Amino acid sequence: MHSVQCDQSKKALRRMGYQFFHPDSSAALKPCLWCKRSLSGGDQCYKNQFYGITSHRCVQFTPTLRCNHTCLFCWRSFEHEYTGEKDLLPQEIVSRIPFLQKKALGGYKVSPKVTKEKWEEALQPDQYAISLAGEPTLYPHLPELIDLLNQTGGTTFLVSNGTMPDVLKRCHPYQKYISLTAPDRETYLRIARPREDYWDQVLESISCLGHETDAGDRTAIRVTLVRGINDQDPEGYARIIQESGAQFVEVKAYMHVGYSQRRLTIKHMPLHDEIEHFTKRMLPHLSYRVLGENTLSRVICLERVS
Repeated sequence: MHSVQCDQSKKALRRMGYQFFHPDSSAALKPCLWCKRSLSGGDQCYKNQFYGITSHRCVQFTPTLRCNHTCLFCWRSFEHEYTGEKDLLPQEIVSRIPFLQKKALGGYKVSPKVTKEKWEEALQPDQYAISLAGEPTLYPHLPELIDLLNQTGGTTFLVSNGTMPDVLKRCHPYQKYISLTAPDRETYLRIARPREDYWDQVLESISCLGHETDAGDRTAIRVTLVRGINDQDPEGYARIIQESGAQFVEVKAYMHVGYSQRRLTIKHMPLHDEIEHFTKRMLPHLSYRVLGENTLSRVICLERVS
């Protein structure tokens, strides 16, 4: 029964565009919307605006689909969570990235919107976003995987929920993101719906950002606001952020897409003006300045000034 359920989950995820690294592993790759738009000559992700990342040369993947959160705002599918797992070695993942990225983008090669130059660039990725789905720190070889990717000459972004601070201290991506889903424990438990209470671990991970274990690395905190659920107490968010050493903070609106539509309504999605207002209420309590904003993605990026 377990095997049948895993097979059905994988089939559903493949229909969504997931490319799996191995039949017995949930490690998967899937180019994001912005990668495909950039490849076709369209807009790029806000990470291009804020951090200089070229979207069509970015690989989005995860070493595991396991997660210890079930966040209300997550667009990923808990309904098709893949529980069968073989943890691949880092080299097994890195060696198959070029093949799977080319396979995932294969249909774009013949598109009249895709130039030969961009197509060739897309097949030579220089950015690896470990952010597709799942919680990557639950993969036992994550520090080694990041080290191996760093050796390719490309940049690495790691997005984590912060529940495994000891693992995060051993990871040295180009940029380390930690999600801050709430200003307090009660709100965290309501919106993140964790398998157990990891609030103290999340606070530890955030407080460690930018300190000795991150020497030479860039660090960021991501705040995703859901109207009426976690969009209160900007001062509380600011206190947690200020005590960290994070270089950047992204304050972003929840987007009503994917499987989150089964848990939330479109009324939970803040307007960009609301994100702007919330950020302005945080700023007096922070040693940060506004680096930029992207109204299409409803996100404002802050940068530490001292």
